[in-house]
Amino acid sequence: MRIATWNVNSLGVRLGRVESWLADFQPDVLCIQETKLADDAFPALTFQALGYESFHHGQGQWNGVAILSRVGIEDPQVGFADGGDADPEARAVWATCGGVRVASLYVPNGRSLDNDHYQYKLRWLERLRVHLATSCAPTDEVCVVGDFNIAPDDRDVWDLAKFEGATHVSQAERAALGELLQWGMTDVFRAKYVEDGLYSWWDYRGGSFHKRQGLRIDLVLATAPLAARLEHTLIDRSARKGETPSDHAPVIADFGPR
Repeated sequence: MRIATWNVNSLGVRLGRVESWLADFQPDVLCIQETKLADDAFPALTFQALGYESFHHGQGQWNGVAILSRVGIEDPQVGFADGGDADPEARAVWATCGGVRVASLYVPNGRSLDNDHYQYKLRWLERLRVHLATSCAPTDEVCVVGDFNIAPDDRDVWDLAKFEGATHVSQAERAALGELLQWGMTDVFRAKYVEDGLYSWWDYRGGSFHKRQGLRIDLVLATAPLAARLEHTLIDRSARKGETPSDHAPVIADFGPR
């Protein structure tokens, strides 16, 4: 099974690029973030024509997450089953695809360490951890993917000094991500590659992409039974090139047969 994640930064702008990418890479599951579409504007029929069922949770011009699957979509769910209030922002969808429980997540940015949005981010990550602990088990095949807006460690940052005192690298964010890993998940890209300089996001400004000034914030996390089947993973930097690209590149993980 090939599972991919891509923050497209407006599906309305980049639908043609997504269609071409699907044809080239043919993932079994593609999780999309920042669709920036309402549900009634989501191009489900376009993806159906390409062989993909879809499940989308949107709110118009902001946020928006989706799962596309050609191996089925069962038990679709929005947000968190933790007994709390519904998340006011469209940031999480879940579905079972080909026997794997998949989540497409757009973790809050946080903005700055003294911003209320940063506290929302930390609460959101705690809700994610509780949801996993109460609805799944580490022995299940679970794949949690998306734009985490967290660089897991210093290797994932082009220049740590540039981000001192900023979000994406703060101790609290990294600790929250660490709790997900301790619960029973593996960052599958790091299971294959240990070197630095491998990024999935580059600022549009200042020629950051060509200068290799990026962050690795788009992650594929898998529980042990699924991670044990990992065969290959990559960041498709080519999708960041050309006209009107997203500022994120897709991340792909290939899992072998059971």
